[in-house]
Amino acid sequence: MNEAFFAEVSAWLTQAGLAGTSEIEMVSGFCDRCVAAGLPLFRTVVLIDTLHPVHEGRLFRWGPDSAQPPLQEYGRTSPDGLAATGFDPKDVQAAARWRNSPFYRMLETGDSLLRRRVNAATKNEFAWLSDLYAEGATDYVAIINRFAADGVIGEMDGVYSSWATRAPAGFSADEIAALKRLVPYLALAIKSVSLARMTATLMETYLGRDAGQRVLSGRILRGVSDRIEAVVWFSDLRGFTRITDTAPEQVIPLLNDYSDVIVSAIHEHGGDVLKLIGDGTLAIFTAEDRMHACTAALAAAIAAREGIVALNNRRMSDGKPITDMYLGLHVGEVFYGNVGSRERLDFTVIGPAVNEASRIAAMCRSVDQPVLTSSAFADVEGVKHRLISIGRYALRGVAHPQELFTLDPET
Repeated sequence: MNEAFFAEVSAWLTQAGLAGTSEIEMVSGFCDRCVAAGLPLFRTVVLIDTLHPVHEGRLFRWGPDSAQPPLQEYGRTSPDGLAATGFDPKDVQAAARWRNSPFYRMLETGDSLLRRRVNAATKNEFAWLSDLYAEGATDYVAIINRFAADGVIGEMDGVYSSWATRAPAGFSADEIAALKRLVPYLALAIKSVSLARMTATLMETYLGRDAGQRVLSGRILRGVSDRIEAVVWFSDLRGFTRITDTAPEQVIPLLNDYSDVIVSAIHEHGGDVLKLIGDGTLAIFTAEDRMHACTAALAAAIAAREGIVALNNRRMSDGKPITDMYLGLHVGEVFYGNVGSRERLDFTVIGPAVNEASRIAAMCRSVDQPVLTSSAFADVEGVKHRLISIGRYALRGVAHPQELFTLDPET
């Protein structure tokens, strides 16, 4: 490996990071180039933490004939994280393995590089070494490229990598020096791509899929909105106030369980969740025409109700409180965009159609129906045969009484 090789690899990594090349391709391309230049790599692992509601980070593997996948998203490893996820056995096992890893030792000692000859005397020092010893590895180097304090985001505090060889004499001093010189370029490229991925995940998690993508594309000016036609979904949970008063410790787990069912049903049928307001959910369905949007929304409503029935059966068997969903559906024109102050904006929908959907959902309690739709929704071809009228009702803030519809139990 000469200066030309170092310049070539660093330039390639810079371009890969700027181009947003996937981490798997980046790790694979880096390792393949190093092997071609004479660096005797056998197994490589690169991992980086992230901000994600479920996963703590992502791990990337490279190596010939590996039976393990090149990408693994790992769960929580801290005691608080394990408690929040209910001590999933897989997460507990992975956390124990992490605490017995070279990286965990390095975090405790503050070291940035750890080297171990892999042999019968060292194979049990760390969990990962025993696996490498069984595969014939002879030498192991772990490297942490830490971020400066201002560059740490949540648990994302550095890029962790490990490098193993089968060469009979292990890594030479020059080969370890080459890794120490090149790996920071890889770490910076991995960080660049991971930050972009993390930003998109956070946008979609907290704003919704479509709204998140719009914000990332540059739709961030206050007052800028699109006038679109959409089905507006407004739902909340029956008896939520009673549950919060009688079993306050159950509120967060209950909301998570029912939100999982409702949000999953909306997403699986092409809807976008814009807001979770306490026990309420605001979502929209858009499509090339009104029929497709209404059909998708009604399918999501039916799927959500079926999912809640199954969830209630599980929660009852566990002795947990149960509830149900009240849902209002309306279709009409809305303004979709940024609303708020200079310091705090919300990407949402506003307009009479949104207000009417909210009022329709509120009527569910009065007429004892789990799902209500407007006449504008019910008149759409493709859904009208699934609905029956329950009469005309005055809705607060709506000028004239509106005919409301619910699911026909016989269809």
